[in-house]
Amino acid sequence: MNDAISFILNNETVSLKDFGPTDTLLDYLRLSRRLTGSKEGCAEGDCGACTVLVGRLLDGSLRYESVNACIRFLGSLHGTHIVTVEHLAARDGTLHPVQQAMVDFHGSQCGFCTPGFIMSLYGLWLSAENPSRADIEKALQGNLCRCTGYEPIVRAAEKIAAARPSALFDPLQRDRTDIMARLWAIRTNETIVVTKGDDRTIVPATLSSLIDLYAAEPKATIVAGSTDVGLWVTKQMRALNPVIFINNLSELQTVTVDGEGITLGAGVTYSQAFKTIADHVPPLARLFDRIGGEQVRNMGTIGGNIANGSPIGDTPPALIALGAILTLRSSSGARTIPLESYFIEYGRQDRLSGEFVEKLLIPLPKAESRCAVYKISKRRDEDISALCAAFNLTLDADGSVEDIRIAFGGMAGTPKRAAHLEAALLGKQWTQETIEAARDMLDEDFQPLTDWRATAEYRQLTAKNLLTRFFLETSGAKQELSRFALEDA
Repeated sequence: MNDAISFILNNETVSLKDFGPTDTLLDYLRLSRRLTGSKEGCAEGDCGACTVLVGRLLDGSLRYESVNACIRFLGSLHGTHIVTVEHLAARDGTLHPVQQAMVDFHGSQCGFCTPGFIMSLYGLWLSAENPSRADIEKALQGNLCRCTGYEPIVRAAEKIAAARPSALFDPLQRDRTDIMARLWAIRTNETIVVTKGDDRTIVPATLSSLIDLYAAEPKATIVAGSTDVGLWVTKQMRALNPVIFINNLSELQTVTVDGEGITLGAGVTYSQAFKTIADHVPPLARLFDRIGGEQVRNMGTIGGNIANGSPIGDTPPALIALGAILTLRSSSGARTIPLESYFIEYGRQDRLSGEFVEKLLIPLPKAESRCAVYKISKRRDEDISALCAAFNLTLDADGSVEDIRIAFGGMAGTPKRAAHLEAALLGKQWTQETIEAARDMLDEDFQPLTDWRATAEYRQLTAKNLLTRFFLETSGAKQELSRFALEDA
């Protein structure tokens, strides 16, 4: 075993062993390295003031992604390249084109959020050729500003959109070959265990070593993206020990499509899966675009969203409606279950001691199926669901309901199907009369709670209205749909 993680920070190779399992990248940058461009605004991955880029080797190439340093743990950074705002300007002080555009278009006022915006735009500039305004706005979903109103920042982004990265003024282009070689050199086939006092940070080298480690320490916390676990530490001040970091395991980062459907390894992030999901299940991709901001989607994993078991997790309702199958792994082997049966009750999932989420199979919708996912939240972007509804409908040749799966999140202690509602619709004509007669069956399926996101009455009525919305969108009732959309807005 090895006793240190290694990474590249800007242009310096770092070997680090004196840290705890919940030490964050932001604290390391600011307190240990005095790289204070990255700011702490929220400590929960919401505001983007702490944004940095993390480059990682993926499928033989070097991929840079914006991430929230405030909830990114040091133990997850082995074999990566961390890039902060201090690395962008030239050695003679000349600003990077992204920085200069922010100056030229007055994209900074108080300046607190500016480094985070620059790093998000820098990540977009590196990865997208001629991004549209929609692409720019999507890249900035995870960055909040209280001064500019965003328009100057968007204009700055549009100014540099057509300029492709050049080695003449961009360090990541100039040094890419060298960085890749250095990252390959610090990768290791050894499991890393960093000990600080009684705390241990564990980075398994392979899937098989993860299986053995978790069998020996089933109470360890497994961390992939830390977009939720990070808040356990920064907001709840929870001590986690030991922590096993799995985001470096290539075996858990596979995306495949075959006759059965889309198979995603548990370590696949939303960003990694997005194109495949968009090509095959567009409604699910539209939901992905509303999960956190770009930084969260670059870190968060679909497997982690499931494993966490939250009743308001964004993906489970849609995946349940699609009939997803979950594979759990332990030293005893693999176990496959329908995703809907994984969620038993609030805070309790069907996961045995030493067992972890390994992969997920999403069956492809039938060509004749009609699917939709609706997320209701106080803020459209970067907000937690008050309610999430997913529908998967198949009609027969006569227009009757041949098959229907309906799942909700935020309506119960777990994400679950609306069994009584499904039974009331099955075999019936897909008509307004059928929908009106079946709406109240949701009262048999759910008795939601009132909390600060929504009242029980709001959730119940909205769930019924989403059923009506799905009917209007799938029945061709254009006039009614137009009126509904106006009222909904």
